[in-house]
Amino acid sequence: MKICVLIKQVCSEDSSIELNDDKLTLNQDGLNLVSNEPDTYALEEALLIKEKTEGEVVICTFGSETAKQVIKDGLAKGADSGIYISDKDANSNDPLITAKIIANTLKSENFDMVLSGLQSNDNGHSQVGLLIAQMLNTSHASLVMGTEILNNRTIKVKQELENGWFQWSELDLPASLTIQSGINLPRYATLKGIMSVKNKQVEEFDGNNHKDALASSFIIHERFIPIKSKETVTIQGSPDDITSELLDVLKNKIKVL
Repeated sequence: MKICVLIKQVCSEDSSIELNDDKLTLNQDGLNLVSNEPDTYALEEALLIKEKTEGEVVICTFGSETAKQVIKDGLAKGADSGIYISDKDANSNDPLITAKIIANTLKSENFDMVLSGLQSNDNGHSQVGLLIAQMLNTSHASLVMGTEILNNRTIKVKQELENGWFQWSELDLPASLTIQSGINLPRYATLKGIMSVKNKQVEEFDGNNHKDALASSFIIHERFIPIKSKETVTIQGSPDDITSELLDVLKNKIKVL
């Protein structure tokens, strides 16, 4: 069982976000770059499948030179090798271009499964896994909350539906799965795993070799940091009036009832 896990490098939640003067790019000073959290669940699920099937796990990332760190982190946790696709402007690409570049790189690898987190914590498009399934002509499932390998040709997946419902589906391999956060408990790298990273192979590809032939209709005009604000409302009147208005606020405005 040969599994590819897509992992993106993103800013951590505690990073100080500051835009450059062009209002399009982030000031890299002070940013804490980490592996995209939803993708760490995909990696853990791949490693669990590997342990059951004696398979192979390959980490793939697409981005600037710093993105190589997420490959090292994945290798330290137990992945076998890595694929790095370089593109310093990766965050300016639309999901379709990103998926095309990754799919063009992976198509000759003949993976049985391609796993990714449900979405990235920065752009949050939730599209790349689905698009890659289309381009590699594989089956696909989203919001995956459980996996069960039936044989070398079929996988059973548990998908999250609305209102707390779930369903089990059987997919033919190869398959592209987007993993829901919380499916498992991602492991930490061991000292032995960290020491083994230097002996594992990482292939490098230039994403621009594919991008030149791809046309995009996606244009970022401006990025901005949301302005946080708050408003205090005083409810006055009789007890009945206060109760009625408070219920209206809770039910219709902030919708907690």
